Amino acid sequence: MGEAKRRKQLGLMPTVHPFEAELDAQGNVILGSGPGDAALREQIVAALRETQPAGDAWARGYRRAYIMAGLPDRLLQTREDLEAIPVPPLRRLTGELVFNLDPRTSRGIQDYLPLEGGAWLHLRRLETSGDGQHWESLPEDENPLAGLQYLMQHPLAHEQGALVASYDATQWREGRIDFEPDPPAGHLEQLEALVRDWHGETPEGWAETHYESLDLPEEEEDEALIPTARRVRLELRERAPLSGLFNVASLGEHDVHLPLESRFYTLDGETWHSYEDPDAELEEDGGELGGFLQNLLDVDTVEVTVWADGRVDWAQGDIPDDQAERVRADLLRATGAGDPDAWATFTEQVLRDMFTPDTPALEDVDALPVPQAIRIDIPVDALTDPDPLAQAFIESEVTFDGQTWRDLYDDLPEELALRLPQN
Repeated sequence: MGEAKRRKQLGLMPTVHPFEAELDAQGNVILGSGPGDAALREQIVAALRETQPAGDAWARGYRRAYIMAGLPDRLLQTREDLEAIPVPPLRRLTGELVFNLDPRTSRGIQDYLPLEGGAWLHLRRLETSGDGQHWESLPEDENPLAGLQYLMQHPLAHEQGALVASYDATQWREGRIDFEPDPPAGHLEQLEALVRDWHGETPEGWAETHYESLDLPEEEEDEALIPTARRVRLELRERAPLSGLFNVASLGEHDVHLPLESRFYTLDGETWHSYEDPDAELEEDGGELGGFLQNLLDVDTVEVTVWADGRVDWAQGDIPDDQAERVRADLLRATGAGDPDAWATFTEQVLRDMFTPDTPALEDVDALPVPQAIRIDIPVDALTDPDPLAQAFIESEVTFDGQTWRDLYDDLPEELALRLPQN
């Protein structure tokens, strides 16, 4: 008996349910032709609602596809130029809902979208319409790089959104991922998934993406060169009109960028190498990486004091008058000063980040004392930088009584020590 016939008799062959559906700009789905079974029809509708963009996301996606098809007749310089591209409100999708698809043996598996429950969604054709009567598809280019070339020739495609946060993710070969700093709990799972996807989900994928990043020919691949750990930087940025080359995903209302120059690997867990320059050794305890960090810390700063009640103080002349309002607003937003709950949350996180590594018993303390004020060092260059100050400032001291200051880089403050469990 042939393998295909045997799999079919066992119910292991892919089961395909073709369909045609229409969607409006808001993502509402009307299923036309398709399977007669009501449960299957509902599954198709649910899959399209979940996976297809709607609202602003649909407009962004269509305009990007329009540009990558090479249709604009002039360079797009501004957001207004982009928004001048009309977006058809209606879409018609032709495809299949597929069951029993084996990703190990299926050709073109990258064209199938996995769904919960083991099903797959395959979209063959997308057509758009402004009136529901006349339908058309965007032209396709046989050269897979042509679309990217069309996109990147427009000045607007090089615009990046403002940096919101950045995280250095170190993934170990056995799978553990460490972030510095720790991302919010609501982002952790998605960021971990991005890192695993980038480095490879399997041992084979881990090795393959490593060799690809080094651009090693197959004959030079060596098991001994497979890294113990790899590090990558994830930048959370405000959404740009056109996502750039380094946008790898979306996270809420933000884009996630992956700067190619911020990728490293280590073969022994101690000496790190840059993928951009593998011959340069970047040692954690010194070397180029240590020197880089030292230069980063050796910068001119101004000291600002933020009080729990919302006051913000600095020495006269330290901050230019034209930046004072922006600095004060940025610091209040970052620290939560003036809002007791937000302030308590912010300062508790600072205290735990600074002292828990050396005093693990702090993890067992439910609530830490709330400082009356915190001193913050801001690099002078950051005062005129458009990025949020929260990405640049460093917390240095706190006071719990408004008079005695505790160095955040010194021993555990007495006020915290008194909260520790007593043996």
